[in-house]
Amino acid sequence: MKYKVLVADPIAEEGLKSLNEDPDFEVIHHTALSEEALINKIKDYDALIVRSQTTVTDKVLKAGSRLKVVARAGVGVDNIDIDTATKEGIIIINAPDGNTISATEHSVAMLLSMTRNIPQAHQSLSHGTWDRKTFRGTELYRKTLGVIGTGRIGTGVAKRLQSFGMKVLAYDPYLSEEKAKELEFTRASIDEIAQQADFITVHTPLTEKTKGIINQSFFDQAKPNLQIINVARGGIIDEKALIEALDDNKIMAAALDVFENEPAHQSEVVKHPKIIVTPHLGASTIEAQEKVAVSVAEEIIDILKNGNVKHAVNAPKGVFNEDEELKPFVELAKITGQVGIQILPKAPRTLKITYAGDIALDDTSLITRNLVTGVLQQDMGDHVNLINALVLLNEQNVTYTIEKTKKKKGFSNYIELELINKADSLKIGATVLNGFGPRIVRINDYPVDFKPEQYQLIINHFDRPGIVGKTGQILGEHGVNIASMHLGRTQLGGDAMMILSIDHPINDDVRKALLEIDGFQSVVQVILNPYN
Repeated sequence: MKYKVLVADPIAEEGLKSLNEDPDFEVIHHTALSEEALINKIKDYDALIVRSQTTVTDKVLKAGSRLKVVARAGVGVDNIDIDTATKEGIIIINAPDGNTISATEHSVAMLLSMTRNIPQAHQSLSHGTWDRKTFRGTELYRKTLGVIGTGRIGTGVAKRLQSFGMKVLAYDPYLSEEKAKELEFTRASIDEIAQQADFITVHTPLTEKTKGIINQSFFDQAKPNLQIINVARGGIIDEKALIEALDDNKIMAAALDVFENEPAHQSEVVKHPKIIVTPHLGASTIEAQEKVAVSVAEEIIDILKNGNVKHAVNAPKGVFNEDEELKPFVELAKITGQVGIQILPKAPRTLKITYAGDIALDDTSLITRNLVTGVLQQDMGDHVNLINALVLLNEQNVTYTIEKTKKKKGFSNYIELELINKADSLKIGATVLNGFGPRIVRINDYPVDFKPEQYQLIINHFDRPGIVGKTGQILGEHGVNIASMHLGRTQLGGDAMMILSIDHPINDDVRKALLEIDGFQSVVQVILNPYN
């Protein structure tokens, strides 16, 4: 019996050549299907290929009794219900590398178009006006380019613009000094880029950490000649703050290919005279569309015939062996990674993972993958999953070691994560207590005991009377409710740690008010999504 593949969106035919030529596959094209029509058809297919037009809902996935793979011929998978697919045991794959060159070149094209006012000059001349003065441009030579995010695309853009004679300031949590030197980049903070750059290009995933990272505070520090582009993800630049900065002449111009809400034809940024825009064209080239089709077609063959998975964005049951007794530790591991990476001031270069007690006798590979996923997702977003976590960790030049010991260390089962970089290190100890669930029981030298909740404050302070009361008073004045409080200290009157679980996140004003308490050394907010 042949594997049947349904192509539900227009896909480059040349890219599907491997599927069409494989005698074990039958490829059928039915595009522009309604949800109802897709539900009726999908039960007969082993694989589904879509782009962005078709929404793969929970009803579609549940109707796919034979369905084993859904392939997105592109990067984003927002149009696919991943949670349902995971529960139904359906693998979701994408093609994360197919659009790298296209997005890189579009970024450079946007920057050049912006700096030389090409769209505006074209429109003016096409309406009969010969106006050379209004559209005077700016040279790139000897200017400073700020690159926020130095993955494949960000690095590719920077390399091309270095050939124009530009100096590159780069920010990426995982960019090491050695790698920056090799690329001839200068590592910089977000604030340093805001203050020094003449041009800025952003290339990060959209996460809670990067959402609105280019905001009013950023523009307040910028040079008035700053020009900025975004061909990455809408929402990285605060569009309201961008418009205000342009209107107040805090910066010069912007070029956007992505927007907070798409389609963006009604957005104010589309109509702004100092912003040039394109309708999310970063991956829209003949070559990119063919590459992503080739990628997903070849992977569908490999999955269905050989069981090999390369670019999955989920890990359905059956991809990894899941022991019922280890399930609580799988959840605990991801939480531990999330807590640790948010407390550590800078990204780690090394992870040391220790399993102690009974758990050390088990296969901990799934637990390790969850732990690494929790660490990386803070900066890399949904691109990280159980299947690619260790590969991506290696790509960031982060090493890891695993130690197993039968010693109990105070608990029948114990996981410890140590994150290390040149300046800092952090140890997080965690366990699962019967009847109480996941617990964090150690942070560095502090013995603690708290159940991780969605919002926590980790406060380092000197142990002295009155601190708890002052903390509660300030939070109360700002309308922040404390759900629970846990204290840890190494000795009377010495360094101490306070962990507060709160009902909603705090803002910078609350954090600044807390830091004014005499004896407070640091206030770190930790936000978790433990059940994702």
